[in-house]
Amino acid sequence: MKISVIIPTYNEESVILECLKSLEKQSLKNFEVIVVDDGSTDKTLEKLKNLKISKIKILQQEHKGPGAGRNLGAKHAGGDILVFVDADMTFDRNFLKMLVKPILSGKSKGTFSKDEYVSNWRNVWSRCWNINEGWEQKERHPKNYPDRQPVFRAILRTEFDKVGGFTPGGYDDDWSLSKKLGYMADVAPKSIFYHKNPESLHEIFKHAQWVGKRRYKLYVLGYVIALIRSSLPVSIVFGILHSTHYMLPAFLIFKLVYDFGVFAGILKYIFTKRGSK
Repeated sequence: MKISVIIPTYNEESVILECLKSLEKQSLKNFEVIVVDDGSTDKTLEKLKNLKISKIKILQQEHKGPGAGRNLGAKHAGGDILVFVDADMTFDRNFLKMLVKPILSGKSKGTFSKDEYVSNWRNVWSRCWNINEGWEQKERHPKNYPDRQPVFRAILRTEFDKVGGFTPGGYDDDWSLSKKLGYMADVAPKSIFYHKNPESLHEIFKHAQWVGKRRYKLYVLGYVIALIRSSLPVSIVFGILHSTHYMLPAFLIFKLVYDFGVFAGILKYIFTKRGSK
């Protein structure tokens, strides 16, 4: 069965080449790579067009978000299995082989991997990100992570087409496929890959703002609770507590920047009704 690897990009000039070179070294060879540039304003597209790597198809769209990018990539894919990865990921040489193994054996219709590690762990802000998310050290998930999750890394093309792909929407559009299908992805053991955490205060603020610009449960009450949680007094208290507990003074600065980003994102969404893309 042929595999199509689909990568949405938006201002990924610093990471996209490393991602693609990592895919080029995969032990499994029967796959194509489709990169969908989601209206980048940096040099991402320029770097992609200057590539001398085989098996890569480049598509372009206006900035609509990663869900729309994945759908466009799937529309032009020739694979029986669709694989969705991000531009700031790199991969063990057997990543694809192990990710699709449960699908090829007929045990699963779609998979994800728990073997997801932080690729920039030495960076202090990257470590702060893990603390804030409640993840295990050097890993991109919490302890006792379940063997089924709503985010698919690989799925049969027939299943994807059955529900019309992702529902574009920004923050949680990668969960929409699972919601529409009515089931979750199964774990694919030993499909090892690496993912970057934000590694500068600027990146942290931008990502936190993106997180804040979304719909919350409980509607008005949800927004009020979220604003309180990300308010300056609460941010200072939790920043000091975690800085002390983890003996990492930089976390206080991280927490102030992150929560301010979320707070600003919430207010922007309330007043503009325009979510993240």
